[in-house]
Amino acid sequence: MKCDRGVGRRRAPARPWICFGIFLALILAAAAPAARAATVQPLEIVTKNGVQVFSVEMATTEEEKEKGLMFRKELADGKGMLFDFSPEQEVSMWMKNTYISLDMIFIRADGRILRIAENTEPMSTRIIPSGGLAKGVLEVIAGTAKKYGIEPGDRVGHPLFNGK
Repeated sequence: MKCDRGVGRRRAPARPWICFGIFLALILAAAAPAARAATVQPLEIVTKNGVQVFSVEMATTEEEKEKGLMFRKELADGKGMLFDFSPEQEVSMWMKNTYISLDMIFIRADGRILRIAENTEPMSTRIIPSGGLAKGVLEVIAGTAKKYGIEPGDRVGHPLFNGK
């Protein structure tokens, strides 16, 4: 990259660190929207088999909730995304533009699991309803509920649910 000061007249090249600074600023400005990291928090589910701990990305804004886990090619075991639908309400989800199968865990305001939609179909526009009032939805890789024995009625520990 050549960085000359002035137009029409030939001048001495600017100092390399100025060129580097401009170059870096342009790269950071272009990457700014993509660089925004989601908030990651721990979440626990108490099952008959014990406590399962997950590391979840929070989806709290409308934009984050609309995008969810779309376009991702993988999701590690023990990771997930927690959608905040405060206040408690009927919730509907879908798998449009979602390449990986998920378990969707619908959670009531009191932290109890309301319903689990297991092994959802990737790329589907079929509506997946909460089946009642939910304050949050936890999306984890398909097979997680079965693997850890997670069932409706199990308690979720996270500040979103009654401060626990």
